[in-house]
Amino acid sequence: MKVQQYQQGQPCWLELATHDWAAGKAFYQALFGWGADDMPMPEGHYTMLQIEGDDIAAMYPMPQEMQALPTHWMVYFAVDDVDVTADIVKQAGGQVVAGPHSVGDAGRMALCTDPEGSRFALWQGQDHIGIKRTQEPNTLCWVELACRDTARAKQFYSQVLGYHTKLADMADFEYTEWYVGEQAVGGMMAMTEEWGDAPAHWMNYFAVEDCDASVVKAKNLGATVCVPATDIPNVGRFSVLNDPQGGFFSIISLVDPTA
Repeated sequence: MKVQQYQQGQPCWLELATHDWAAGKAFYQALFGWGADDMPMPEGHYTMLQIEGDDIAAMYPMPQEMQALPTHWMVYFAVDDVDVTADIVKQAGGQVVAGPHSVGDAGRMALCTDPEGSRFALWQGQDHIGIKRTQEPNTLCWVELACRDTARAKQFYSQVLGYHTKLADMADFEYTEWYVGEQAVGGMMAMTEEWGDAPAHWMNYFAVEDCDASVVKAKNLGATVCVPATDIPNVGRFSVLNDPQGGFFSIISLVDPTA
């Protein structure tokens, strides 16, 4: 389905910052069948990853000042006014790491962290609204915050992005869903001792037609399986993967609600 606009708080863009641009590009193109539009930049290329010419994510090689960071995906959330929202981030206990600043005529952005250190970005689209397709294979379908202080995170993101929340019907643990109006756009789960010293973070989920087949394909392309294909009752079957450069992401084959 084509996307024409985004509301405040909806996940609207993804960027992969990678240590090996060429290998990362080859991996994701092979896994998801994405096309690529490479745009020259001082550090190499900023690549628009596409489905039939529609932008669905981007990737770029990390500049020198980012080399200490691991390869990672960054989720952007749509906002009506990035300058106002960046101020709210600071008032709510988060930090604005970079920006707000304009990205040509595409839009205006800010890079932020929440009170527990999870990184995310704000996007006020102008000529580029963000992801152009949704609700189809190989596109973003869900984002998920893993953190230790869920009460504080709930307060922070509700204040910053205007979310309201609902508890999902999960038997074994508490799972919070983020809502924009009547649409669930993401979730949140508490990090237990089993997570060790892993930092709080946002995880993105890509929809796939067959989770098990995609896991096998990803492994053959050099990915590491962090969570094997696992069923979520009444939701779908998912897996958490680590790409060959170290970037974490998830895939999920969703249950057809009409079936």
